[in-house]
Amino acid sequence: MDWLNYHHLQYFWAVARAGSLRSASEMLHVSQPSISSQIKQLESDLGYPLFKRSGRGLALTEEGALAFTYAEEIFGLGQEMLGALKGATPSSRPRVSVGLTDAVPKLVAHQILAPLLNGPQAFRLAITEGKMDDLLGLVAAHRLDVILASEPPPSGARLRVFSQELGSCSIGFFGAPSFQALHNGFPASLSGQPLLLPSQGSLLRRALDAWLREQGVEAEVVAEFDDPALMKVFAAGGIGVIALPMVARHEAGTRYDLQHLGTAESVRETYQIISPDRRMTHPAVLTMSKQARETVFGAGGGVIGLPAEVR
Repeated sequence: MDWLNYHHLQYFWAVARAGSLRSASEMLHVSQPSISSQIKQLESDLGYPLFKRSGRGLALTEEGALAFTYAEEIFGLGQEMLGALKGATPSSRPRVSVGLTDAVPKLVAHQILAPLLNGPQAFRLAITEGKMDDLLGLVAAHRLDVILASEPPPSGARLRVFSQELGSCSIGFFGAPSFQALHNGFPASLSGQPLLLPSQGSLLRRALDAWLREQGVEAEVVAEFDDPALMKVFAAGGIGVIALPMVARHEAGTRYDLQHLGTAESVRETYQIISPDRRMTHPAVLTMSKQARETVFGAGGGVIGLPAEVR
């Protein structure tokens, strides 16, 4: 073919963004068979399949991922053109989509991502927060450029993604002022105390369970959380003692009035950047890596440079 049917391309683009024919059909108010037939025509014209089955949904093939990248630019420019014709100022910032796993402390995310907005090369940042499995599916389908996570992708994941370590920090135990006395005799003082911990199955939870056994601590786990922010709220109410990465120490004290009781130096949380690009050459990825290594996990290994009211 020597010309492109943009109507067909737009339907492909909509399905790739929505993740399924059904979702795209509801969004476009066009029947699924009609969308499917036009995508098949586009595939025939291009000479490549653009989608493959993935569970109950659709995933992009390698050629589909490439086509989707161009479609994003094409239809993004179309929206800018409409905005410019209506008097809006078009954005000159390239868009970068970042996935953020639930367990990454918000201050760490802020410190690593902020330079993308005001650095030498400014980006238009789109952040999606979610579970690792969901975000991995999006990055593998090229609907996310990169993931910022607190653990590497599962070893059994059959996805073409690559990870790079940004840095790590030790884990501390924190509690409301009523638990302050546990600082004396830590970690033995944790025995018999109520603990609020991450959900079972997480890398951090397994490491904490092993450390507690090694220390001979027999504490009672009274609650388990997927959401670290909710866990901090419960801890602030005096429900129990929590384990947090030491980079969150300032936030724990200032925002939640949680006291540092002691540190499990041998338990460390490692932060990763996950990308479909083995070489990690995306300009945003390079900026995030530089910021993490030089500022967040550099000398002192703490989150620095933030106003006191948000620490």
